[in-house]
Amino acid sequence: MFADAATEDFFRARLDHMIDLRHPLVVLASRMPWQQIEASVAHLFSRKARAGQAMPDLDLFGEAVQSVDRKSNAGRPRVPLRTMIALLYLKHADNLSDEALVERWSDSPNMQYFSGMAYFEPRLPCDATTLVKFRRLLGEEGVEELLVQTVNLAVSLKLIPAAAYFGECDRSFRRIVTGGLRGDFSAVSVT
Repeated sequence: MFADAATEDFFRARLDHMIDLRHPLVVLASRMPWQQIEASVAHLFSRKARAGQAMPDLDLFGEAVQSVDRKSNAGRPRVPLRTMIALLYLKHADNLSDEALVERWSDSPNMQYFSGMAYFEPRLPCDATTLVKFRRLLGEEGVEELLVQTVNLAVSLKLIPAAAYFGECDRSFRRIVTGGLRGDFSAVSVT
């Protein structure tokens, strides 16, 4: 559930009342251009009809209301796109496995706030295999682009030191990427 002042819940704890709003992850969450990032990858997740044509207002990750007649309402609800992007960043920032990430997310109010949640949820955000499917749909270049945007913003806000991050880049990256949010990226291969 995303933060919305109009939908206060008396019986649940709001994350912004539980956390230190000066924590680097919380500051990064408030400065991220979430709508721009979501828009840049949303086209990859539109559902397609059997003929391969995109179906309007239907997506795999996001908050679009489905207007398709169904025989059953059973099934897993969609995970918001912002949550999936945030999980991808958190996985690489903390060098966690998919299983460890979803477990840690369920215990961490800071991670949940970064993911766009309004209230603390002591449950897993999704199954670990959902992250695998998300990365597969994004492709290697899409994953890299999302991570670069997030890391560059964190470096520009001085939330993480540039020399430490880019000097000892996580080996799961295929390249060490430098540049800005403007899209002028250059890369050097990691050996």
